[in-house]
Amino acid sequence: MTGPLTDVRWDAIGAIVHREWSVFRRVWAAPMFGSVVEPIVYLVAFGFGFGALVSTVAGLPYLDFMATGSAAISVLFTGMFPGLINGYFRRKENHLYDGLIAAPITVAEIVTGEAAWTGVRTTIVSVITLVVAGVLGVGLAPTVVFVPVIGYVGGFAFHCLGAAFAARLRSTHQFDFVIAGTLVPMFVVAGTFFPLDDAPVWLRYPALVNPLSHVTTLFRAAAFGIGTPLGLVVNVAVVLGFAAVTWVLAARWLRAALID
Repeated sequence: MTGPLTDVRWDAIGAIVHREWSVFRRVWAAPMFGSVVEPIVYLVAFGFGFGALVSTVAGLPYLDFMATGSAAISVLFTGMFPGLINGYFRRKENHLYDGLIAAPITVAEIVTGEAAWTGVRTTIVSVITLVVAGVLGVGLAPTVVFVPVIGYVGGFAFHCLGAAFAARLRSTHQFDFVIAGTLVPMFVVAGTFFPLDDAPVWLRYPALVNPLSHVTTLFRAAAFGIGTPLGLVVNVAVVLGFAAVTWVLAARWLRAALID
């Protein structure tokens, strides 16, 4: 079966990934500095600052709790901002996508290739965050080896979410709607800074559909070997479903903006 979303070739995706890498290696210092330093600042400031007031949270030392929350936040920010900001400027200002679709490359291949590369970046950032956490005294379980997989899939999904928004924006002023209306609530109400078990019901329900809360739970399960099998299956299903839905939206909306 072929079509706008099903005609995807691995060689074309590889070409997009290679282009992203070629650009990134020339400017890597600035974006990686922010992506790595920001979650570490959260970890140190909250883990040792607030952690001095609260010893344990949800059965974990607060530093441990915050370490996995910081890793999840790094995946959200490092994943979503390239899709949102780069996606907007490449479509609206630089018209890079116009040149790409003039070649034998489909919109779905562009979205997939860019999200695949962003997944590599989020994997690196999440791993570095937990390595720093380990140096600071966080005890990690052998199951921490699953962290790169979680970081990659989460980064892929959040990139697609940002790309989907970018395809709909008409000006840079509308970034505020996305950041204040989606990004901030998503990372605050996700069990990253505080547990949601004892939160009011009206606050817990949004967290159930917040993909970042499921990414956070998976990070904790991998880092500390905790969680029930059924609960983890639900978390994995939500994250994979979110990745699939946002990929479809990003590809459809970007195609509509460029072609239809």
